[in-house]
Amino acid sequence: MRHPVSRLRTAVLAAGLSLAASTLLPAGAAGAADQYEWAALGDSYTAGGFVGDPLPALGAPDRDGCDRTTNAYPDVVERELDEFPPGKPVHLTNVSCGNAAIGHIAKEKQTPISPVQPPEGGWPAVDTQVKRANLNADTDVVTIGVGGNSLPFGDMLAKCLTLGTANKSCRDHYTNPPEGEESIENRLARVQGEYLEMLGEVHAAAPNAKVITVGYPAVLPENASACNRLALTEVGMITHADVDWLRDDVLKKLNTTIAQVTNFYGDRYVDVYSSSVGHDACQPAGTKWVEGICGDAETYWPTKVGVLNCAIVNKRVTLVHPNAEGHANTAQYVEQAIRIALLD
Repeated sequence: MRHPVSRLRTAVLAAGLSLAASTLLPAGAAGAADQYEWAALGDSYTAGGFVGDPLPALGAPDRDGCDRTTNAYPDVVERELDEFPPGKPVHLTNVSCGNAAIGHIAKEKQTPISPVQPPEGGWPAVDTQVKRANLNADTDVVTIGVGGNSLPFGDMLAKCLTLGTANKSCRDHYTNPPEGEESIENRLARVQGEYLEMLGEVHAAAPNAKVITVGYPAVLPENASACNRLALTEVGMITHADVDWLRDDVLKKLNTTIAQVTNFYGDRYVDVYSSSVGHDACQPAGTKWVEGICGDAETYWPTKVGVLNCAIVNKRVTLVHPNAEGHANTAQYVEQAIRIALLD
């Protein structure tokens, strides 16, 4: 549940924007459409994974393996917009999908990898998120949270963990990579190009929509010494030097890349990093907004994936993803951006 002060702030903002919208709309315009159309696109940091109840529900025939949940920020924002509508109702179409890369937004089909009740033979491929959301000239707002899987950040964390167990540096590995592997500089440059192309495709599909991109939170501490290298509930054996490098030269630069491309198109970038500093995966329970390699999750979420067994620490496999508090924080900033976009 959102803090009462935040809810009061939301109510005040909603009332102010609704009043402004009602005075700015020309006569008759309010009846042009009975609701705003919002499409939420993105990866697991948007979908939610293990926070709240699964969407669709477990056992539902339309489950697609994308692991959307009721406490992920799109649904949190939707509930706030329902309670305090910005002039008229907002209809959410959420097609975010765990493990989505930039290419899965508009160019490529994706094969989901949900570990929760997969069908025999695995999950079938799903269409691009642009097509699944049916973006068109009637779409009013599109939010996009994607990019990490295109580095891919998760694989980099795993590599840093593996090398860290031998006190070796993944920074050296990614700044001077072996033949056939991309350097971090090349990865970020490639992501920039992919993001540019993706935003162009989103604008082409939804020419009248306000596009809002969402950055990544502070998953790592500002001082790596906060991390206990023996704790799977944090980031494990990754060396402190590599934690600092991953934070400054990978995660922060990824956010900067997303923000720069967003600004190039004249779209709105939502910074959730600044507000989440001090709530990273290396903080104690109750303070962290990002679970560690192993962490707290709903009971349907697995305790073991592949060789990683979090049952040994009485936790579930969370792989450095936001918890409900992290999604609630992101929701505040995304909600504000949506309200302002609809007023503009």
